Formats: sequence, structure tokens, C-alpha cells
Amino acid sequence: MGFAVALAVAAVAGFIALSYEILWYRVISYASWGLPGAFGLLLAAYLFGLAIGSRIAGAFCKDKTQAGDTKQLRALAVFTFVANLVAWLVVPAFGLSAKKYDWPPALAAVAVAAALLGAILPLVAHFGIKPDEKAGANLSYIYLSNIIGSAAGSLVTGFVFLDQWSLPTIGAVIACIGMVLVAALLFLAELPSTGRLASLASLALVSVLLLKATPAVYDRIWERLLYKRNFDETSTRFLDIVETKSGVITVTQDGTVYGGGAYDGRVSTSIQHDRNGIFRAHALAAMHPSPKRVLMIGLATGAWAQIVAHLPHVEKLTVVEINPGYLTLISKYDQVKSLLSNPKVEIVVDDGRRWLNRHTDQKFDAVVMNTTWNWRGHSTNLLSVEFLELVRSRLLPGGMMYFNTTSSDDVKKTAATVFPHALRVYNFMAVSDSPFSFDKERWRTTLTTMTIDGEPIIEDSADGKAFLDELVSYADSVNGPPRDDGIEKRESVLARVDAAGAKIITDDNMVTEWRQVLRFQEPP
Repeated sequence: MGFAVALAVAAVAGFIALSYEILWYRVISYASWGLPGAFGLLLAAYLFGLAIGSRIAGAFCKDKTQAGDTKQLRALAVFTFVANLVAWLVVPAFGLSAKKYDWPPALAAVAVAAALLGAILPLVAHFGIKPDEKAGANLSYIYLSNIIGSAAGSLVTGFVFLDQWSLPTIGAVIACIGMVLVAALLFLAELPSTGRLASLASLALVSVLLLKATPAVYDRIWERLLYKRNFDETSTRFLDIVETKSGVITVTQDGTVYGGGAYDGRVSTSIQHDRNGIFRAHALAAMHPSPKRVLMIGLATGAWAQIVAHLPHVEKLTVVEINPGYLTLISKYDQVKSLLSNPKVEIVVDDGRRWLNRHTDQKFDAVVMNTTWNWRGHSTNLLSVEFLELVRSRLLPGGMMYFNTTSSDDVKKTAATVFPHALRVYNFMAVSDSPFSFDKERWRTTLTTMTIDGEPIIEDSADGKAFLDELVSYADSVNGPPRDDGIEKRESVLARVDAAGAKIITDDNMVTEWRQVLRFQEPP
């Protein structure tokens, strides 16, 4: 193998290996609901595989006469083919594992594939570098080439492929790149003409079969990863799937939305037929007398934004959403698609915390977050003391922050400690530097007068009036003993969570993310 060929092979091998790793991370992140520890376990399996592969490759790197020998290209081509095929099968392995054992056993497949992919680099270095005085320098060039290819694989796959194609398509594309590498090695190998043609023809046939097999082998991979043991071969199928570089959004047949594998809510704005706790969005009007300027961090299904945009007194709603896929999603559903044309609503695609840091001149009457699960990766960015202080600096006088604690005592304690005034509304915390209350009469007025796209939110019927009276009485729960679905005052919240051992969340301690390293959620 010539040195130039070795450089090219090292670069392409790095591109393929890191592209697969990006793909595997997307899969394990979805299967684990974005569990922080899942990435660490994936990385451990990947690095373990690389180490084992490199060690095994050493057994084939003892003959100094093999350096520069084009005869070795055929063996390297066969090895690269096997490595590529095994790596292509890792994603389906996660799907099979999820059905019976959830996602951890599939890490063994990651380790095996990484071992095979990891063995390519030392083999290339051995076969492509002559044992002379330039061996050390040439080895550094081989590694540099591999690093460049690896970086390119991460960037191209992570920012381009994931934003343009579905998971099965990307798997097929990476596999094809691997097959092109194998073909190049066979073409350059010292083979008889008939042998070279036969090998290339066989490889072409296998590549075609692989492409045709990908849709079947990767069939309903997201459904398999989410439903796990409840997956049914005949009936389980998502209503909608949106894939972008920012994540995977899936919608079940009943309209339940899962973002990155975690429950995100439902495409429903009905308070009278409440399927997703949407009454909590209306409650903002009961606690703030005139929320003219509202910032919402996170769009998700669009249901919350639709409600808040139609609350009395709201003049401007700014929504910051990190995943543009949600805009694609809500454009398909009648209940929420009017958001995209509502002149009061501005939707910005950005990270919420970054947006706040960059827009120091923007201040709001209310900041609303229907926050994701408190233990998911990166959730600290929206739950820590530092973030709450940042939000505080963006509140107008009398302004409040209203956000989902996902029932975490740590989140409740942090919120009630940072702000001197607080109420728990179901699993939400409303906090402010100014005194406020859950005003029963304003609550009633909101519920009786509010409309969405011209339609009243509660029917003018006997059932509607009975429902209204029941919902208005919710305001009285603040005066009773604390209950999980009721309203609770700050002092009571702090007393309870302190007794339970809750801690204040900071950017450094990331308490909620790491209280429990492994979690296995019940599938739908």
C-alpha cells in the first residue's frame, strides 16, 4: 500500500467510524429518553471496542516486509467490508434489543462494531508505512488524516445528513461510503484482472442488496425503540415522524408527541376535554393581571403557545424553540397551525438560554416553560439557580416565571429559594419577586370569555357550566391541605421538599440529571 493511499484510507475510515457513532448516539438517546448516562455508556462501549480492535490488529502487524505491499490491500478490503457490514447492523440491533431487554444489551454490538472499525487504522498504518527513518513522522500524518476524516464525519453527519435524511437513509449512505472504500482497496490491490473484476462485481451486488435491505432491516426503528416490549409487528406505527439535526419528533396515532423519545405532550388545546393538563396554561391569567409581553421557551406541540397567545391582555408572545422540526409538526395540525400566521406570535429557532443571554434588552411580564423531564440531558440549563437568576433579570416589574417542575422536589426547592414569592400549580411553579395570588374571579373571567380562533374554550351547555364551576373551584385548593394536583403556597412547598432531602440545582452540581444514573421508562 502506498503512503498516499494509506492517508486516504485512514481519512475515509475515520469519517465512517465517527458517522456511525453519531448515528448510534441518536438511537441510544431516543431509546433512553435522553438519559445523560446513556451517552457515557455508549462512549465507553465505543472506546472499549476501539481499544480491543487496536490490540487485536497488533497480531497482524508483526511482519515488517508487509509495509507497502499492495497484496495486503485485498485482506484489508475484506476486513473493511466486514467492519462496515457489522456497523450497519448496530441500529437494527438496538431495535431488537429494545423489544426484550431495552437498550443496554445493544452496547455489545457497538463494542464489536467499534472493534472492527478501530482495527482499520493500525492495519493501515502498518501496511502503509515503511520501516525506515521517516516511520514516526509518517505515522503522525496517518493519525492526522484519520482525525481530519473523523472530524469531517462528525460534522457532515451531525449537521448535514441528520438534517436532510431519515435514519435508514443515512445508514444506507454511510454503508455505501464504506463499500466505495472497499471497492477502491480492491481496485488498487495486486489482483489478476479477472479476480479484480469478479471481486468488484460481487461487491456491487452486495451493495445493491444492502441498499434494498435497508428499509426492511431498519423498518419502524423509532417505533421499536419507543414501544419496546409493547411493539406490535402488525399494528404499531407512528402517525408522523420529523427528523432534523436537532432531534427526532414522533407522533403516535392518538396525537401524543414524543421529542427525542420523551413524552412532549399532545396536539390538543381543549380544556373541557383536557388530555394533557392544558388548564395549567390558562392558569397564567389567574396569577398575572396583565401579561402583555410573554416569552415562552419551548414550542413542542404548539398547544401551550396557542393557549397563551389567546390569553386576555397578551399583546406579544415570543417563542424560542431549539428544534425547527416542531414548526413543521404544528403546520400539519388544525388546532395549532394558526400560530404560524398569528401576528402576535414570533417564533425564534434558538437555544432558550443563549437567546436570553444575547437579548439583554428584552424584558417580559411572564416567562413560561413547559419544561421537559428534569432528569434528561442538559435540563440543568433551564432549571439551575443561574438560569433562574437570568430569567429574573429579564422580568418586568411584577413579572413572573411559570414553568414545569415535572414533579421534581429539587426543581421546586430551587425555584422557591431563588424567588421570595411562589405558588405550586399542580406540577408547575409560579415564582416572582412581587407578591401574587391565584385570583379566583380573574380565573372565572378568563375561562368564560376566552376564545381560540373565534371559538369559546368552554361549551355553552349544561355540561359546560358544570365543568366551569368545577374548574373555577380549583382556585380554592390553595386553602386546603397540599395535594399533588392542587395549588400550594411557597412555605408549604419548602417545608415538604426540605423534609424529603431536596437540593438546590446549580450549573455545577446538575442534581436532577445525575440523581439516578440509569432510568428505564415504561413504554407507551
